[in-house]
Amino acid sequence: MLGFKSIKAALLISMLGFAGLTATTQAAAACSFVSTKDGSPLAIKATGTDTPQAKEFLETCINPYTKAYAADPTLIKKGGKKLFGYNGCSGCHGGKLEGVMAPSLSKFGGQGAFDTKWVYAKNATDKGMFETISGGTPGTSGGVMATWHVTLADHVGDGLSTDDILQIIAYIRSEYKGDGEKTWLK
Repeated sequence: MLGFKSIKAALLISMLGFAGLTATTQAAAACSFVSTKDGSPLAIKATGTDTPQAKEFLETCINPYTKAYAADPTLIKKGGKKLFGYNGCSGCHGGKLEGVMAPSLSKFGGQGAFDTKWVYAKNATDKGMFETISGGTPGTSGGVMATWHVTLADHVGDGLSTDDILQIIAYIRSEYKGDGEKTWLK
């Protein structure tokens, strides 16, 4: 028969284990992704080819490239800007993010209703913009954006990796000219 101290110790260990499990579950839940199209979960998980930056984002929902690009603008041309152009983003959003068939991403003004504000309010965060690019959009601004993340079904062409999307987001953030708060730098 177990003594009172043994039962107490076992109970304490169980409670600590449960608290650790709860904290782990909460941390994982903090970085779950949802579709901009319909609010359903986006099953984006780390892959063997992900960079350390991509893995960090998938764990924390904080884009490590955003602050890095702000601190060293020379990184922009090597990464995000090049990826933006190579993957056809400029065809809709313009070579200078000014908006062509899709809204402006620099938010410096223009002819469209969404050229000075985000079409989807969640795009004010890197996590929200990641969800929008990864899973596409329903067409609130007049046009539908396709699914881009390589791990999601029906992605465009070869798709984009988590790292590619994060670098594109950092490029977009680096070119922001709107008067709104730069929440992504906090």
